[in-house]
Amino acid sequence: MKATVSATLPDAPWRTREGLGRLLDALDAGAGATRYVGGVVRDTLAGIAAVDIDCATVLAPHDVGARIRAAGFKAVPTGIAHGTVTAILPGGPVEVTTLRRDLSTDGRRATVAFTDDWREDAARRDFTINALSADPVSGAIHDYFGGIDDLAAGRVRFIGDPAQRIAEDHLRILRFFRFHARFGKGPPDAAGLDACVARANDLMALSRERIADELLKLLGLADPVATVALMVERGILRPVLPEIDAEGAARLARLAKREAAFGIAPDGIRRLSALLPRDAALAARVGARLKLSNAQRARLELQAAPVPPAPARAIAWRYPREAADLLLLSDWTDAEIAAALDMLRTWERPVFPLKGGDLVALGLRPGPAVAATLQAIERDWIAAGFADEPWVRERARRAVAEIVGK
Repeated sequence: MKATVSATLPDAPWRTREGLGRLLDALDAGAGATRYVGGVVRDTLAGIAAVDIDCATVLAPHDVGARIRAAGFKAVPTGIAHGTVTAILPGGPVEVTTLRRDLSTDGRRATVAFTDDWREDAARRDFTINALSADPVSGAIHDYFGGIDDLAAGRVRFIGDPAQRIAEDHLRILRFFRFHARFGKGPPDAAGLDACVARANDLMALSRERIADELLKLLGLADPVATVALMVERGILRPVLPEIDAEGAARLARLAKREAAFGIAPDGIRRLSALLPRDAALAARVGARLKLSNAQRARLELQAAPVPPAPARAIAWRYPREAADLLLLSDWTDAEIAAALDMLRTWERPVFPLKGGDLVALGLRPGPAVAATLQAIERDWIAAGFADEPWVRERARRAVAEIVGK
């Protein structure tokens, strides 16, 4: 079956990236040996700014590396066992992968063999919209499975039998929903959805890092709310994240609405916090289960705590980098959040004008009492609306006198 060539790749800034033309010449693109593939073709067709450039080639991996170096670029064997070499160009990296076919799969990884058959390589990809390739010279797009029509229709469709494709790589369950949230129009493809529901337990076989990476990509999209609600309703996440329920989906919807209203960019960790119940211990367990970074875990735990009805300045002083997140996730009214965010845009965080040495100088013996007293005075200072330094000094004098006099 030959590919349908029914479209031409539009002009886009990435196509003139520095060094790209020289790389393509080295890889015999003019003779048809190398094409653009996957996301860069899909996104350019959809009018979305493409970031990562991927190429496929009939050339063997060792030949690809040699040609990249001969063209004057660094060649990094980023996935040489699977045929991928990354060319480091002045304008950014380009991944070049030799055409492949799967010999065996186990739901987590594949054993591949190299081929020179473009359709065979396209057939091992997950969705029709990701199986497009384009000739770098003519711009002709090669479409073996109806991906162009699916992209135009907003339809994310598996290539071949959805259940079989999921059995090959269980992560495709989450990718189905991520791509639907990004490109889908209307309800998801029925056959694909049914297969994902039937095989949701397969997610348990994946590493938690892969699950976290895919979930955070989904949550970081412009509007994943309806898709996530559907995932919750159909039990997709239950095998790996049973803590997420319909109430969490409702909190996510509220958060996304606030982000849009206040002009704040989406954030995966903030949105994951919305999905989870307000329980710091639970958030810590989820963060550990997903093997998030230490910084991500800390954010998840902090954002799980209820936001007190304290002045916004007090919240911002204690959590200068997390104040906006806490406000967006809070039970404050939208009007209260709007006022607080407006204040924070111009607010300069004051410096607490007291140190432990100041308390020692007033007569407090060095030890645990210094830190405890300092924290108590700091709390009073915040509650007093960040009082001036004379107020702090007097409060410190009285605190030390009270302790020393005991």
